[in-house]
Amino acid sequence: MSPFVATVPEQLPSLERQAIIDLSAIANNIRHLRTIAAPAKFMAVVKADAYGHGMIPVARAAVDAGAHWLGTAHVSEALALRAAGIEAPVLSWLHTQATDFEAAVAHDIDLGCSGWELAHIVAAAKALQRPARIHLKIDTGLGRNGCSREEWPALVAAAMACQHEGLLKVVGVFSHLAVADEPDRPETDEQLARFREAVAVAEAAGAELALRHIANTPATLSRPDTHFDMVRVGLGLYGLSPFADRTSAQLGLVPAMTLQTQIALCKDVPAGQGISYGLKYVTGEATTLGLVPLGYADGIPRIATGGPVHVNGATYPVVGRIAMDQMVIDLGPEGRSRFSSDSSDGTPGTALGASAVLFGNGADGGPLVEQWAAAAGTVNYEIVTRISQRVPRSYVGQAQPESTPPDSASTETTDGGGL
Repeated sequence: MSPFVATVPEQLPSLERQAIIDLSAIANNIRHLRTIAAPAKFMAVVKADAYGHGMIPVARAAVDAGAHWLGTAHVSEALALRAAGIEAPVLSWLHTQATDFEAAVAHDIDLGCSGWELAHIVAAAKALQRPARIHLKIDTGLGRNGCSREEWPALVAAAMACQHEGLLKVVGVFSHLAVADEPDRPETDEQLARFREAVAVAEAAGAELALRHIANTPATLSRPDTHFDMVRVGLGLYGLSPFADRTSAQLGLVPAMTLQTQIALCKDVPAGQGISYGLKYVTGEATTLGLVPLGYADGIPRIATGGPVHVNGATYPVVGRIAMDQMVIDLGPEGRSRFSSDSSDGTPGTALGASAVLFGNGADGGPLVEQWAAAAGTVNYEIVTRISQRVPRSYVGQAQPESTPPDSASTETTDGGGL
């Protein structure tokens, strides 16, 4: 288990809404996962704005924490890393014919190649008069990106011919697993067998592979036989569990994002009061309602009625339909008495202005992102990646560089928006 202990994120200057990202948690998650994966190298996957956590701050923290590589889906994401001055090795693997391959080669970005891209990568290398670096991708059973088994020998031969001409270097072979989050499924064994076959074909053709990689977060945690030369960790980087039956805490991980806002309105309503569009929820008795100023424009799934909101030490479910900008929680008939008095005569207080946490690291007994995923009928991946840029990202903690003793780094708080 990780020695890192979850703590309540330090308070930042008051904002109407914010996603607080704990860079110390990310750094410690990386160190914990690196220990599990050793001696394999570690790729921190920072695609999709680092799963909603902010690509540039997370990438810097990851490199400081010892990540050997960074991973992005798109070349445009990798170019943003370079523009920010991040020089760590980067691999990008999802391309279209509009991808700027020349810019990628010019900025030392490794490129995934499933087949058709080879001609475009070679053209970029010729134009720049410098060799490209590629990782050939084999589809071992996921059925998405990657070269088919039938076409693999031809792709390898074509790539090696280009390498002999000095146009590129075949750095690695990689694939992606379909059901590693269900460790007992036999398909992972089948994919591994196909991957080993593909590697053997490449090596027989003369490829001197520095990196063979197929492990994602669940495989890194549960299948040491998938680690090869490098693991690619996305979800685990952010402290979230890829398994339905194991929590982050059980895996030694700490969730890095806390999503919070303030109660925007607190009011008493009678029995029979309908709540939100469609009036699908009607109060059964006189009660107190709290208005939470986050909605589906902020990335909260519209379907996630029942999602938990933590206010003043208690957790309340969202009632009624989630709207574009707001949702409602029912504080109950005794709701107001749970808050401090507004006046010296002891009359009940109000939740107005109280902190409302939708999810965090669970250290204060508050809800976890998995509860929102359950309410929406989806996975934790989707909840964090869809938090929109209307919600400012604020950063606490910092990664300690690999050479820095653990207790010698200070804690620094920064505010900023993710790219």
